[in-house]
Amino acid sequence: MNKEIVCSGIRPTGNLHLGNYFGALRNFVKMQDECDCYFFIADYHSLTTHPTPDNLYRNARQILIQYLAAGLDPERCTIYLQSDLPETIELYLFFNMNAYLGELERVTSFKDKVRQQPNNVNAGLLTYPTLMAADILIHKASKVPVGKDQEQHLEMTRTFAQRFNNMYKCDVFPLPQAYNFGSELVKVPGLDGSGKMGKSEGEQNAIFFTDEPAVIRKKIMRAKTDSGPTEMNQTKPVEIENLFTLLKIVSSADAVAYYDDLYNRCQIRYGDLKKQLAEDMVNFTQPFRERIEELSKDEQYLVRVMDRGKEKARESARKTITEVRHIIGYRN
Repeated sequence: MNKEIVCSGIRPTGNLHLGNYFGALRNFVKMQDECDCYFFIADYHSLTTHPTPDNLYRNARQILIQYLAAGLDPERCTIYLQSDLPETIELYLFFNMNAYLGELERVTSFKDKVRQQPNNVNAGLLTYPTLMAADILIHKASKVPVGKDQEQHLEMTRTFAQRFNNMYKCDVFPLPQAYNFGSELVKVPGLDGSGKMGKSEGEQNAIFFTDEPAVIRKKIMRAKTDSGPTEMNQTKPVEIENLFTLLKIVSSADAVAYYDDLYNRCQIRYGDLKKQLAEDMVNFTQPFRERIEELSKDEQYLVRVMDRGKEKARESARKTITEVRHIIGYRN
C-alpha cells in the first residue's frame, strides 16, 4: 500500500531551538517511517528579506545540519533545497496565472508584513501563498504539518489546487489537509515568562541547539520569576508555570514532583530550581550539540545528502510538472 505523501519546509533564517524540536521536528522524525516525507529548506522564500549571498548559503547549510542532528534520516525521507527544484518555480508561475490580487492582499500574514516593513512590500511577499502551494503540490502531498499561523496558506493551497482541477477538468492535484499531531504537540514556553519560545521574541527567550552550556545556564538563571508563593497550594503564575513546563520536558518526574511539592509548601527557592533546570537542559541538548559539531566537519557527507535529496525530489517533481504541462496544453 502506498504511503501518504507529506511535505513541509523551513525558512533558513537561524538556529533551531527547543520550541522547533517539540513543536514539529520530533514528530517529523516519527513520520519518516509512516509517510513518504519531503522536507525542504525554503531558500527561495527567504529572498523576501534580501539576505546576502553568504548568509543565504550559510543559513541553508546550518538548517540542513540541524535537521540531520535532530534525527531526520536521508535514507528514510527526502531532504532537499527548494532552489534545487526548478519545477517548483514553473508550477508557481502556473498558479500565479490563476491567483487574484484581491485574495492575495487579504492574506493575514501579508497584511502583517505590510504593517511591519512598509518599505519592503515586494511581490514575493504577495505571492507567498502560491509558492507555498507549488512547494506542496509539486509532490502531490496530501498532508502538511503546519502551525496555526500557516493554516490560511494551506487553505489557499487547497483553493489553487481545486481551481486548477476545475479549470482543466481534471483531478491532478489532491486537496492537502493539515497534519494533526494531536496530543504529541508540546508548546514550549519562552524564558521571558510569556508566550512561546521563538526567535522573533529575542535570542534570550529561546534555548538553541547550538547554545553552549555556559550560555544555557546564563539564560535560564535570568528567566523571569516572582517573589515566591505566599499561600499553600496556590496557583502558579504564568512565568513560574513556564519554568515547570520546561522542567517537565527535560527533567525526571522525581525532580518535577520535588520542586512542585516545595512550591505547594511555600518552601521553594527559585535559584535551586533554575540550577536543576539548567543542568538538565545542558544534558538534554548535549547530543544535539555533539552531532551538529560532527556534521559540520563532514562537508562531503552534507553534499551527498543534498545531491541525494535533489535527485529524489526532482524525480517526483518532474512527473508532476510533465503532467501539468500536458494538461495545460504544452506538448513538448
